[in-house]
Amino acid sequence: MGVISRLESIDCPTPREAVRVTNPFATRWVRPGALHYHFANGTSAAAVVERLKKNCWRGAIVGPHGSGKSALLLSLIPLIETAGRRVEAISLHDRERALSAEFTGAIRGKDGLGPAPMLPVVDGYEQLGWWARRSLGAMCRRDDCGLLVTVHREIAAGGLPILYRTQADLETVQYIIDHELPAHGGLIQPADVAIAFAAAHGNTREALFSLYDLFERRRHAVSRRALD
Repeated sequence: MGVISRLESIDCPTPREAVRVTNPFATRWVRPGALHYHFANGTSAAAVVERLKKNCWRGAIVGPHGSGKSALLLSLIPLIETAGRRVEAISLHDRERALSAEFTGAIRGKDGLGPAPMLPVVDGYEQLGWWARRSLGAMCRRDDCGLLVTVHREIAAGGLPILYRTQADLETVQYIIDHELPAHGGLIQPADVAIAFAAAHGNTREALFSLYDLFERRRHAVSRRALD
């Protein structure tokens, strides 16, 4: 089925409306931190923080790429601060093997600490080199401040207690599209979401990014139809 005939079989906007529809899969809507984490098993952010507290503020969030680790972490931080811990957070990306001087300086108490005890948080902990992980662990043990990290595999947690395992599923991705992103005007169907999710091997972020291109192609097809 061609693009135009496929569009005619779904409830899509008029050509003029299509031009005005915001692409709901743009980076501003789907970047890390822009979406909420959705618990699929009845757990809550408060329960995860309570588990962290019982583990002396030490723990790891484990999950594959694009499964919501960063989103979950961002939902935990306000609750951690409410519980009396001052969060010092850093997000690491590919090949970032060392922590920034600003982050390590805060842990060492060089930034004018307030009365609240600190909790270092490292998103992408496995990116750190062996020496950086060892140094961070030593600093945290010295000050008894705990440590919260995200990793892709349990072995990379370095013995930290596993607080929660993130796992993306198609139902959650569809919920995000239906309830958290701007309306797509009927240009994206559940079958499209399922195909994108499977092609991304369960990576929610990559699936949403791939739908950006599909949305644009269909929007342009609807616009061209107005000129025929």
